[in-house]
Amino acid sequence: MTLLHAHDYGGDGPQLVLLHGYGRSLTDWNAAAALLAAGHRVLAVDLPGHGRSPDISPWTLPAVVRHIADTLDAHGVPEAVVVGHSLGGMVAVEYARAEPDGARARAAVNLDGFWWGREHPGAERLSEGLLASAGAIAPPEYIEQQVAHSARLGIPADLAEASARTAARPLPDGTWQTLPERATAREIVDELHQLGSLGVTPWLARVDRPLLVVQAGRRLPPAPGMEWFAEFSTRFAQGVSDELTALTRTRPTLTVDRIDAAHPMHMETPTAVATLVAEFVRGLPD
Repeated sequence: MTLLHAHDYGGDGPQLVLLHGYGRSLTDWNAAAALLAAGHRVLAVDLPGHGRSPDISPWTLPAVVRHIADTLDAHGVPEAVVVGHSLGGMVAVEYARAEPDGARARAAVNLDGFWWGREHPGAERLSEGLLASAGAIAPPEYIEQQVAHSARLGIPADLAEASARTAARPLPDGTWQTLPERATAREIVDELHQLGSLGVTPWLARVDRPLLVVQAGRRLPPAPGMEWFAEFSTRFAQGVSDELTALTRTRPTLTVDRIDAAHPMHMETPTAVATLVAEFVRGLPD
């Protein structure tokens, strides 16, 4: 059994479990979790190979779901609404369909968590970039650089700094090692390409629990040298949106929404995200 690092934000009410994105940690949820704890019991978890959780190999979605379930059992959480951002959103969907009766997941929330198959134009180029930055040694000023980048999205400096510090590993010489490690990152990307190759419709069609999907309404500003990413992400997001719109016509358990924020919506607009999640949970059947 592998137990993952978790943080209990407290609160009283319906149980929520919060999952973060690739290369991030549960600290990303600090602002939104504080708001959600006003009406819910909130627990956040570091995914394997991220934050303070141990690494696993091979890193597969079924293995991650199993380790999350074991961790929730250890914290006395038999059932929860699983809320995930980006990679965490994809894990939340997988968690919701992991068991035939959905016993562990009352419902799931996926915040902008979708991936593309290898055949998608630009997919390999983006994957290579992710892998190149995984497990890299960053300079001592890495944290300040991350805070400055987050400021472009309106993310408060204190949240950005705390998130950056917990998403990387400090080294004795003052440098930082990014997470996940390179080998783990390769396994994650391979796993997500397999998931993306299914297509949105077949993937979500296998979820019988209530599911809220929230797309970002604004694209991330391109980093220097990655101007091509704007067209890539816009094209992909539109394709996802078209499939989601069609799916809502035949699947009453699927709710789709959009938020006026970029991809890291739970850090950029925590109040709006907390409000959407709270409204969704209030509408769930007993």
